[in-house]
Amino acid sequence: MTQFNIALSPLLPTALLIALAIGAIIVVALSFWTRARGAWLRALGLALILFALADPALVREDRQPLKDVVAVVLDRSGSQTIGERGAQTDGARAQVEKALGALGDVETRIVEAGANDAQADGTRLFGALANALADVPPERVGGAILITDGIVHDVPARVAELGFKAPVHAFITGRMGERDRRIELIEAPRFGLVGKDQTIVVRVHDTAERSDAIDLIVRRDGEPVARMRTRAGAMVRVAVRIEHGGPNVIELETPVLEGELTPINNKAVATIEGIRDKLRVLLVSGEPHSGERTWRNLLKADANVDLVHFTILRPPEKQDGTPISELSLIAFPTADLFGRKIREFDLIIFDRYSNQTILPPIYFENIVRYVRAGGALLIAAGPDYSGPDGLFYSPLGKIAPARPDGRIIERPFRARVSDIGKRHPVTRGLPGADQDPPAWSEWFRQVGAELTRGHPVMSGVDNNPLIVLSREEKGRVTLMLTDQMWLWARNFQGGGPHLEMLRRVAHWLMKEPELEEEALRATARGQEISIERQSLKLETPTISLRSPSGAQQNVTLTAGEPGLSRASLRVEELGLYTISDGERTALVNVGVENPREFREVVSTLEQLRPLADATGGTVRRISAGDADAIALPRFVAMRESVSYGGSDYAGIKRTGASVVTGVGIAPLAAGFLGLLALMGSVLAGWLWESRRRRG
Repeated sequence: MTQFNIALSPLLPTALLIALAIGAIIVVALSFWTRARGAWLRALGLALILFALADPALVREDRQPLKDVVAVVLDRSGSQTIGERGAQTDGARAQVEKALGALGDVETRIVEAGANDAQADGTRLFGALANALADVPPERVGGAILITDGIVHDVPARVAELGFKAPVHAFITGRMGERDRRIELIEAPRFGLVGKDQTIVVRVHDTAERSDAIDLIVRRDGEPVARMRTRAGAMVRVAVRIEHGGPNVIELETPVLEGELTPINNKAVATIEGIRDKLRVLLVSGEPHSGERTWRNLLKADANVDLVHFTILRPPEKQDGTPISELSLIAFPTADLFGRKIREFDLIIFDRYSNQTILPPIYFENIVRYVRAGGALLIAAGPDYSGPDGLFYSPLGKIAPARPDGRIIERPFRARVSDIGKRHPVTRGLPGADQDPPAWSEWFRQVGAELTRGHPVMSGVDNNPLIVLSREEKGRVTLMLTDQMWLWARNFQGGGPHLEMLRRVAHWLMKEPELEEEALRATARGQEISIERQSLKLETPTISLRSPSGAQQNVTLTAGEPGLSRASLRVEELGLYTISDGERTALVNVGVENPREFREVVSTLEQLRPLADATGGTVRRISAGDADAIALPRFVAMRESVSYGGSDYAGIKRTGASVVTGVGIAPLAAGFLGLLALMGSVLAGWLWESRRRRG
């Protein structure tokens, strides 16, 4: 294709050339007004002079037409995996490529968007479209075709934001009459106090015009906690108790309908981080000893601990003539502490306390009930534990994990982490335990006892149990068969990790998830799931993993540190995964929690219609039936138009873009030589006219 143009290269500045032209026009006009002879000759000469000064040239451009660029964006987001939509998308792509190729002079750019993007919140097709056309001048764009279910979350508010002037056509997958039920999470707290209720607000939506009462199932950490009845569109407030510190995963689910589009959005997930306001501790000391202040200093040093401490030395009913000035000014409030208010405490500690009938049996029975209902008890035993007044021979013996054998072992020894303690998170990796002998100070007294339940995580003389952790129904008990922990606190012989040890024991008693001896955990980073199993058992079971769509696979764990086994794997689906070892279940969400992608999954034409109409494009379904068969309109190439589509066709804009391949220049004036010739001819004409006058 060849194009011709006139190009000017003035020999004088443009302003001066314009001034000369104005002067020439004035001279010629005066000549005609006075009817001077030779006016036409002067006008021709001046015009030739100005023409030469402008130095015109004929420019010939050889141009090669460029192909019109049409972008085809394929929606590969999560909602496009539902039903027949994926197959429809593949079929539409093949037909579009074939049709555009048949038009000729069309460059088709295929781009996929939203394919397993764990960080994206929603379907973003127009960002992918902009990237596909980033290197294309706007005047070359002949149009854009979107193959999607119509659920798009980055539709531009204005046509100008597209960056080109060409039609946008949307071909919608799915089918008419789709039905879906989903849960909308309206309000969910991020944090909650342990032991308190938190309220989650949800609404169940149903695309059906009428629906019956709907069951709403509530689970916490995989365990059912409530079942409610609601109706579509009604707002429901769900109260859930925060049972422990750390993540509490709350699931809300409705049953799957027959013929429902997908069950994925029948479930909503809220993760509430459990936090403790303050740890309320009741410390009851008996016989004074060197370690009594250690417990008090340790607990008072923590601002999150609200400590109530009593040392009981004398029964309140004892009458022996002791002067009033030497007695305590307040009576020990046993009725309140061990009766009405016992459940207000998170932890009860008995430090070298013996049963001297100060506390009647009914109060010990209250403590037993308190523990079995979920409370925590720590017994730091001294020689008194072996005597007839020891706590084991009170009602607390029902939950004590070791029976005294009558021995008080008094000789130097070093506490050791037992074999089972090496696998228990309370004592695994305890500083100094990896050396032989352990790198901490000696102790000099141990209460001999026979294990009745629980796990001896530390042992003393002749491998006798020293620290025992035990579960009692919903509660927990720790028994320390020594009163020598204070030697570590006083840095005797270098001391020992008493702070770390007691902190872990207290957190285990408070049911902190990271210190559970039997636990299954899962975390997600991007699309990689990491699974960790904590167990005191030696065998490593196979883990079952269920994807959001219901597909299952087995995962083999690899043993790592004592008591820990791990595995990592990459997954393709986004959503909530369920991991189980047959006894325990863990939940992990891959991608954004409750993603926008699955909040609404019913295919629609309405979201893209305003933009398509504004560009002259069209929006249409490509299949109205249940099968994968699709029907696309015919494609036609059109010059610039207001509308690029009809009931049976979709238009692509012909841009006429081209690129210059060669240039030829032919001067129309001869430069200065031509100028001299013109001036000479004008001068000659002037002289000729003068001679005629004289003649």
